Amino acid sequence: MASSAAYLETDENLEALISRIEQKSRKIETLLKQSKPVEALKTALEGSPLKTRDERCKSANWIVVHRAMMAIRDIDGMFNSLDPEYYDILMKYLYRGLSTGDRPTCDQCLKIHEKLTEKAGLGCILRSLADTVNTV
Repeated sequence: MASSAAYLETDENLEALISRIEQKSRKIETLLKQSKPVEALKTALEGSPLKTRDERCKSANWIVVHRAMMAIRDIDGMFNSLDPEYYDILMKYLYRGLSTGDRPTCDQCLKIHEKLTEKAGLGCILRSLADTVNTV
């Protein structure tokens, strides 16, 4: 078991993290207004607060990723532009989306999941489910 000191987060660090997520949200809204949903998704996935245990940070970042993910219309085109380094983190967010039970979100997550599994293979699923330290 990892030491609790590894997950010790100060209010200052959490506020800085929330501030970065808010900045990211504004950038994503700008990209979406410019009809650049893939760039918005890349931006949303970059710097995701994977190691934090704070639910405010995780929820705030989920909202940002969800907004970008729901704007994707051409899923095949998305994977032509999305670097493989984003696949595992995207898979984690797809499972978070599926856990919401919201029909439009689940529909979009399943469409992306199908294409992501074709592109990245089953290893992507296994890495996402097995990694209990880096959570979204």
